[in-house]
Amino acid sequence: MARKGISYFFKRKPMDERPEIHQIVPGVALPGGEVVIRGSGFTAGNHCRPRVEVGGVEAQVVIGAADFIIARIPEGAGSGAVTVSSTQGSSPPFELEVGVGIADNLHPVANPALDAEGNIYATFSGARGQKVPVSLYKIDLHYHSIPFVSEIINASGLAFDRGGQLYVSSRHEGTVYRVAPNGSASPYAEGMGIATGLAFDAHGNLYVGDRSGTVFKIGPDRQIFVFATLEPSISAYHLAFGPDRYLYVTGPTTSSYDAVYRVSTAGDAEVFYRGLGRPQGLAFDVEGNLYLAASLAGRKGIVRITPEGKAELVISGTGLVGLAFAAGPAIVVASTNAVFRVNWVTKGLPLL
Repeated sequence: MARKGISYFFKRKPMDERPEIHQIVPGVALPGGEVVIRGSGFTAGNHCRPRVEVGGVEAQVVIGAADFIIARIPEGAGSGAVTVSSTQGSSPPFELEVGVGIADNLHPVANPALDAEGNIYATFSGARGQKVPVSLYKIDLHYHSIPFVSEIINASGLAFDRGGQLYVSSRHEGTVYRVAPNGSASPYAEGMGIATGLAFDAHGNLYVGDRSGTVFKIGPDRQIFVFATLEPSISAYHLAFGPDRYLYVTGPTTSSYDAVYRVSTAGDAEVFYRGLGRPQGLAFDVEGNLYLAASLAGRKGIVRITPEGKAELVISGTGLVGLAFAAGPAIVVASTNAVFRVNWVTKGLPLL
């Protein structure tokens, strides 16, 4: 007679089950970024390390457990199936969106900028005081990088006005340049301190972030005013106007708990959100959500903050300095040496 409960010994142990992915967070990543994979059966009874593939390319497993993996997206991986394999087999595929590199050998320090035709502009800023052969590149619709502007030392912030004229700041000279369609640059305003971020309001006023602690306002007649004063930044101020017509500003400090500031039309500044590591370039979508390059709870990439102040990491990536919305809809993301394109579901807020 069989003993009661003998069937227990013939049941498959949970650690011997086939891997299955339940969730990947965030659902969008760039090469080098890390994602969290949640599921079951990732390690078999022999505790072998699981294998993760992204679009058919093996990814580095940073942390591996039975129901939890942190994986780093490999170079060369494209959007598509993510699978986890153990000695018990491979999981069914789970979709992940991976950004596509469209230009490299660059040195952006802030948001890229897009013109009305969809061409992308990104800087080669260089080391402090370094004069580089090409200050600004134009990336055309076929993703060809074309030298566009030279002679600007430490090109930093980029912005287009309502007429489609491009402006570039030099953090070395404290000068804002206006760039003609042929790429020639002429000084537009000088004496801006360590000029970094740029943004236009709906009335044609240009705002310039001097990272030493001042946001300047330059009228269409080129009169210059001190608009707001903030805590100095160790790298740059980054500026963007929200749907409420307030100016939003980031400026990394030595703190790992930095803030996004919200500045009224009268120049009064308040904290909109605090709790980010090294917040940099920012942009809004049409629903009023703020996106910015930063780290949140130690995880790096593009963070989205709702109008109610709820933050989450939506794109994983490392070394990111800015972003801009493009047609598609899509997001163009800049790192310290490259530019990527990511398919997105929400359109960007018109800048003017």
